[in-house]
Formats: sequence, structure tokens, C-alpha cells
Amino acid sequence: MTPPDVLAQALHVPADPPLRPLPDRVVELLRSLNAPPRLAAHLRAVHDVAVQLVDWLERRYPDIAVDREAVLFGAATHDIGKAVHVAELSGPGSSHEEAGRELLLARGFGPDLARFAGTHASWTDPGTTLEDLLVSTADKIWKNKRVQELEDLVISRLAQATGGQRWEEYLALDELLAHIGDGADHRLNFQASFPVRA
Repeated sequence: MTPPDVLAQALHVPADPPLRPLPDRVVELLRSLNAPPRLAAHLRAVHDVAVQLVDWLERRYPDIAVDREAVLFGAATHDIGKAVHVAELSGPGSSHEEAGRELLLARGFGPDLARFAGTHASWTDPGTTLEDLLVSTADKIWKNKRVQELEDLVISRLAQATGGQRWEEYLALDELLAHIGDGADHRLNFQASFPVRA
């Protein structure tokens, strides 16, 4: 099997349960980079979780303005820098964050979209938006990793926007994240079925 075939499978093969497809422009970007298949599979999994988060937010909080397309693009490209720093696909490292932002800018994506490659791991920075927090949350909960500090920030934003009680927002978000987290094993197995290098 040639490398493009493995990448194509990571981008398009049906998963169980199904994963939503990445946006077309992200698929084109990953192909143009001859991205590692495992990276494509990871981005599909995180993007799918981001869709679930945004769908829930739009249903539960129709009056909260959220840039749906930005969140989904951010989730679909947050680790794009790992196409450059491939070792960070299977080991620790943060070099991919700035590299990903620079790569997206060089490919013609605006700073408003490229930022997610850098902000997905820095949710406490000043100026962090709800969209940034949602991408960061998707990047954790896809594998059922709960990060209380991050979740508290999301809860605070929701309570502030709605005037609701923090405990009510906590219960609602906790229920959603527990539900999404239940599918983590399937997503992890899907990602692991693709090689780091084709």
C-alpha cells in the first residue's frame, strides 16, 4: 500500500461509530502536506468531538454567539504542526504548536483560524475565547481526559453568558462530557489503527 492510500483511508474510511468527515479544505491541506496517517485520524476524532460540543452548545444556549466554523476548523487543524514535528505524534512536545500556526498562515489561512494551532494547549492565556476553550476541550475529551481547570473556564463562560448558576452549568457540561467520553475507546482504537509514518 502506498502512503497516499493510507492517508486516504485515515481521511475517509468509515469508523465505528462513525466519525464526521473533516472540512474539504483541511483534507486538501493534509493531502498537500502528505500528512502522517495517524495525524489525519487524530484530527478526524477531535473534529468529530468538536461537532458534538458545538451542536450541544447551540441547542442548549441558542443566545450564545459562537463561531461554529472557527471551532470546527480549529479542531480539524489544531495539531497540524505535527506534520512538521512528527515525533510529537507519539511523544511529548510543544514545538508543533507554533509550527502549526506558522504553517497555516503560510498556506493562506488567516490569523483568526491559524491561532488554534497555538492556543489549543494554552487555555489560561489572556484573550482566550469560548471558541479556543471548545477546541481545547475537544482535544482532551476525545480520549476521555477530564481537565478540571479547563472545564471550570468553560463553565464560567457559560454561567456568565446566561446568568445561570455555576452548579447548573457544571451538571449540564459534566453530563455531556461523560457521554462523549464513553466513545473514547473507539476513537483511540481508530487513531491507533493508522501508522505514525506511512
